[in-house]
Amino acid sequence: MRTYNDKMFIETFEREYTYLNGFMRNVSRFSKKTALIDGETSRFWTYEALNEEANRLANALKAIGCGKNDVVMIALRNCPEFAFSYIGPRKIGSILLASNYNLAAGEMALLIEANKPKVFIYSAFIKNIVIEAEKLSKWKVEKFIIADNQEDFEKPENHIFYDDFVRNAGRGNPKRDFTPHIYDEVLRLCTSGTTALPKSVPINDINEVLSAHDVIMHYPMNQNDVTLNMTPWFHRGGCHSGGLCPTFYAGGTVVVMKKFQPTNALEWVEKYKITFLMGSPSNLLFLARSQEKVPKNLSTLKGLVAMGAPLLKDECIRYMKVLTPNIFNGYGTTETFWNSFLRPYDLPRGSGSVGLSCTDDEVRIVKIYPDKKAEPEEIVETDGKTEGEVIIFSPEKTTYSYIGNQKNADEKFYKGWMYTGDLGVWNEDLVVTVRGRKDDMIVSGGENIYPEQIEAVLNSHPKVEDSLVTSVCDKLRGQAVAAYIVAKEKSLTVQELFDFCTKNEMLSIYKRPRYFAIVESLPATATGKKKRAEMRKRAEEDLKKGILKK
Repeated sequence: MRTYNDKMFIETFEREYTYLNGFMRNVSRFSKKTALIDGETSRFWTYEALNEEANRLANALKAIGCGKNDVVMIALRNCPEFAFSYIGPRKIGSILLASNYNLAAGEMALLIEANKPKVFIYSAFIKNIVIEAEKLSKWKVEKFIIADNQEDFEKPENHIFYDDFVRNAGRGNPKRDFTPHIYDEVLRLCTSGTTALPKSVPINDINEVLSAHDVIMHYPMNQNDVTLNMTPWFHRGGCHSGGLCPTFYAGGTVVVMKKFQPTNALEWVEKYKITFLMGSPSNLLFLARSQEKVPKNLSTLKGLVAMGAPLLKDECIRYMKVLTPNIFNGYGTTETFWNSFLRPYDLPRGSGSVGLSCTDDEVRIVKIYPDKKAEPEEIVETDGKTEGEVIIFSPEKTTYSYIGNQKNADEKFYKGWMYTGDLGVWNEDLVVTVRGRKDDMIVSGGENIYPEQIEAVLNSHPKVEDSLVTSVCDKLRGQAVAAYIVAKEKSLTVQELFDFCTKNEMLSIYKRPRYFAIVESLPATATGKKKRAEMRKRAEEDLKKGILKK
């Protein structure tokens, strides 16, 4: 029993406190204000015009039968059509599946089969991958739509250009034939797993609103801010860390960068008076190099935000000197967004750590058992030395689930916490430092890569007996993929392996090994498990000695 009549509050909060309503408030408040700028062409859309473009897409989708809980899949680089797709489908109750455009055809086909989209909107430059995925997939997509760079483009049969698809669609808000709820799934993102099929992460409406609030609170951000995310919007960090989600909710301006180019990014800071620039640590390295060669006026920057890896102290000091003293660094996951955050006043002192938990979140280090999860209360010593698993409490930004994958959900989520698989330590101030991975995941250029999938591909080569995939340090990517191969036939060469991976339809470009070594045997335990930790240490030495070859 409540002490008051809670009926109206519950109905209003659960049905009206949606991301779309927040966006529509800005369409009303800031109708003539610039919402979106295409950096390459200098085209821009006001909030009124952006809403009309989203409506055109929504009305066109509705006309072909898309509605409540239908999946609209996109494989788009950062482009205006991505922004239209971010808003449009939710107006008719559909779910936007934002997939990685770097997927191989086989991976994309599996993703299509698992998510069963009614419509697929893709960037023209991946036409051949999409055509092959369409052939491989058992699920037949009703409508393929080609967006982004359509000049001198031979359209596949039964595919349609985006402009033609929306040409006759109305610009008014579509009539709503469903009742929205804050727990409705509105966005679906993908995260890598141990198989070729990416895990599909559902994000509901209140997750969207509170993810936006998190950024607005922590930067802070308001309607006067201009943001540019240098990483792909199909990532959680790309979309939610100063990307479309928080910026449109705050009434700010988003600058579109289709492909990261450091010189352009710095020039656009000056040209468009960008206030927040987001990217991976490797993006920051390229920016610093470019700025040192040809300096630009970066005085408008209120923040340069990095995600995906900690910043080392020397790097941080360099970026603060060359780019801006306003450096931020976030840590989190696709499932939970960011969950700890270093602000300018934490750096460079806090370099190397991932900082303190975000305001509404909690990050802990718990004990590790060989056969079970630690309870959330079984924390390790706060001595900066005792290693444990990083777990995250973030009920406002996650649904604690995967689409069609309860097994993985049970492995990752427990009693309101996400068990990340990261190894770390924390000190008496509860500042967390990540030390590595329990599951040997490789993080290269901000992409999560699992060795098992690559090994499965390598082992399918007729001349390969067995393989072990690990990583070596890489200045630009953080880590690079390295593969050790036991040959079935002595004639096997590194070039053959390279060519095989390049042509394999189940191996994305970013997952392909950069280095190979053909060896007599692989280290294993008495029970036959590969000693990945041992090989990871050995790989660094083998790279120096030239045993690992490109």
